[in-house]
Amino acid sequence: MTLFDRRPGCRGGMVTLLIVSIGGCIQLDPVASENLAKGAAASSTVTAADSIRPPSTAVVERAIDNPRRSPADRKRDSPRKADQVLAFFGIQPGMTVLDLYSGGGYYTELLSYMVGSSGRVVAHNNTPFASFAGAEIEERYANGRLPNVERILSENNELDLPPDTFNAVLMTLAYHDVYFVNEDMGWTEIDGPAMLAEIFRSMRPGAVLGIVDHVADRGAPATTGGTLHRLDPELIKRDIVAAGFLFDGESDVLRNFTDDHSQPVFDNSIRGRTDRAVLKFRKPVTR
Repeated sequence: MTLFDRRPGCRGGMVTLLIVSIGGCIQLDPVASENLAKGAAASSTVTAADSIRPPSTAVVERAIDNPRRSPADRKRDSPRKADQVLAFFGIQPGMTVLDLYSGGGYYTELLSYMVGSSGRVVAHNNTPFASFAGAEIEERYANGRLPNVERILSENNELDLPPDTFNAVLMTLAYHDVYFVNEDMGWTEIDGPAMLAEIFRSMRPGAVLGIVDHVADRGAPATTGGTLHRLDPELIKRDIVAAGFLFDGESDVLRNFTDDHSQPVFDNSIRGRTDRAVLKFRKPVTR
């Protein structure tokens, strides 16, 4: 059984058991998804102790403390402050979440535990992201260890998602790549408005779009997304609001005001410690 189902009228695309190349449209297969949710690794049960904490905080604490997480992931927790970031985005049990450009899947695994047995996570990559992550992806999903995660492989400008599906979509350290081009590594120029329109279409009314990205100077041109891998947060806001989303707040949890924004994010002087914006948007609820 495949996790995705080809439908008549969809264009292109080869379906495999866990990874789908989306040359055309795809739809999540309801039978497979139901079976996948039943076998999920995490429970969504809320304990009495949770009642004294905000629900999202309690949920993310259980995910962070999950004993199945690797030592390598645990070392990333402090600089990424994933507990505070994911609590800010309000991820809850039962949600269907898209982790766009998920890379090696650090956030995907946390999301898997947070949405629990009644939810699911779709982890997207393109070929360059998947190649960069390398063995981490294979280790992450070996032996079906994250059974409530479905994986898709879709190249730039070929993303074609099922409509009205996701309660949340996350892009962590990836939105700046809308303004990055490198034909040698297979990174074609992204049609940003078309990508945002596709994301918008795939989300349910009221769903959250969460963005974490490296900060460029205020007023910096969009080209810094390709040169320094940084963007002015105000530019990100303008892009996403122009696509029809509502801005719903930001968190300073990852701000580093000692970062002068002059160095590429991979420079050893700042790598892993960049000034980062955490932005939350919502799809409007139409009546």
